[in-house]
Amino acid sequence: MAAPQPPQVCRGIIKQVLSGDAVIVRGQPKGGPPPERQINFSNVVAPRTARRATSNAPETTDDPYGWESREFLRKKVIGKEVLFTVETKTSTGREYGSIYLGKDIATGENLTEVMVAEGLVAVRRENIRESNLIDLEETARSQGKGKWASDDAKHVRSVKWTCENMRSFVDKAKGKPIEAVIEHVRDGSTVRCFLLPDFHYITLMISGIRCPMNKLDSEGKLDKSSSEPFADEARYFTESRLLQRDVEIILETFNNNNFVGSIIHPNGNIAEALLREGFARCVDWSIATVTGGPEKLRAAEKQAKEKQLRLWADYKPSSLTIADKDKEFTGKVVEVVNGDALVVKRQDGTTKKIFLSSVRPPRLPDSDTPRPPGKNFRPLYDIPWLFEAREFLRKKLIGQKVHCTVDYIQPAQNNFPEKTCCTVKIGDVYSQQPSARLPRRPSY
Repeated sequence: MAAPQPPQVCRGIIKQVLSGDAVIVRGQPKGGPPPERQINFSNVVAPRTARRATSNAPETTDDPYGWESREFLRKKVIGKEVLFTVETKTSTGREYGSIYLGKDIATGENLTEVMVAEGLVAVRRENIRESNLIDLEETARSQGKGKWASDDAKHVRSVKWTCENMRSFVDKAKGKPIEAVIEHVRDGSTVRCFLLPDFHYITLMISGIRCPMNKLDSEGKLDKSSSEPFADEARYFTESRLLQRDVEIILETFNNNNFVGSIIHPNGNIAEALLREGFARCVDWSIATVTGGPEKLRAAEKQAKEKQLRLWADYKPSSLTIADKDKEFTGKVVEVVNGDALVVKRQDGTTKKIFLSSVRPPRLPDSDTPRPPGKNFRPLYDIPWLFEAREFLRKKLIGQKVHCTVDYIQPAQNNFPEKTCCTVKIGDVYSQQPSARLPRRPSY
């Protein structure tokens, strides 16, 4: 009788850690997102983490040490190259095997043994052949390590799956970096994450950009035929850099049931990277809220346009180009026209009307809203906060020397003339209008 063949040794990158005993391994990308496999550790079982309610299943809570088990493994292997073998495969296609961290399986670190030794998984003792796993478990149990300690109640999280008052939450956290772990990448510019240490689970749209998205059919399944070009590639670009990484998030505003903010990662700004590679476009409705201003995002998008990368493959420069000598100028503010418009007298004596980039002043919520009866409609005084917006800008800027950088020229449209849109600074301070309102996010 022929001896059984040793299992084949495969190589891959840890994309995601599902629990202390299961991971997603991906291959190397070749012309697109790479193939993936879920590998479950043989002969052990990890405590489970909480799951939010879905249409098919109720909400669950953590098993004691479920989060610690997953986090220990995540921090050890996420994004790293590993070796793995598949020893058994069930009728449903689930694969069980061993994973090694190192150059070869002879000298590599066996992750199943590591997790047992830390007391973060339990050994399935029925029909087990690896007596070393039992020995490791007995040692961990005698030392009170991990799940064998006697303080289970202290190791169950209280996860907040919903936020009752998003405005209050943003106001409280705004401008302050919050530690987070990215749990899911919905598309290139939308992620779901846990905010630490309180375990608020949120959906976050990245400020200032929009990536192409995959479309779903009437049954909620992926419809590739109607998905937008580069949706898969943009999602993979973000996923391979951020999924299950430790990041910091700055919440800046919210839209419907989604938070909007910036993601801070030691390797750089993901929004800039997506724009620079042609995987995203700048969007005016949220770019004004970006921490630090929109200039870097617009510059990154401009690079992709000039190189005609991906989304910009058919890009042709607009006739409304800005001459180098007109891109920046200084002058004195001689008139404030509105909450987003002013007139600047330049050093050569000429005057120029400019608009603040990416914002708009208050306006009526609907163009069909009836005007107040019995008097002439005066927008400056009859539109709520419009007068206050103009006054804020007037008191801040009138007679002041300013530095203007032209960001873009908005073409004439709908009987409105062409607009020169600028970033305006007094010294090192941006002139941004706190009472300006952003347009509603368009429905995609």
